[in-house]
Amino acid sequence: MLKKIKTEVSASGQYIYMSADKARRVIDQIRGRSYEETLMILELMPYRACYPLLKLVYSAAANASYNMGSNETNLVISKAEVNDGIFVKKFKPRARGRSYPIKRPTCHITIVVKDVSLDEYVDEDYLTWLKKPRWKKKYTAMTYYNMYSSGGVWDKK
Repeated sequence: MLKKIKTEVSASGQYIYMSADKARRVIDQIRGRSYEETLMILELMPYRACYPLLKLVYSAAANASYNMGSNETNLVISKAEVNDGIFVKKFKPRARGRSYPIKRPTCHITIVVKDVSLDEYVDEDYLTWLKKPRWKKKYTAMTYYNMYSSGGVWDKK
């Protein structure tokens, strides 16, 4: 039986210390390209925005290979967007005891990769193989110990 599956996986980085316009300059170059071509472009471009983007592309590819079982040669950057974040406000001392505000811009980057080898509909046996856990659970239950409410160390007077 055929079943529709998800073919896109994303990775997002938030509060990256960079102007959104400077990050968009690099994002426009990699949108729609293959994974391997994107890595080559980001390693050779001389901009500061390339390093956080390279880490995000690596993360999106790792998410795709782990969650969907995709091969990295079949991945394509389907969507890449940069949004403005908050301004980190700092104060710097200046002459005659005055303070001078410094505003550092941040941005939020989202990269979505798509596996072009997967069809929209896939056999259900393949889905059951994907959903098998790839690790053994070491702990079955998690215990919670709160030292503030259980008495113990603190002596309240």
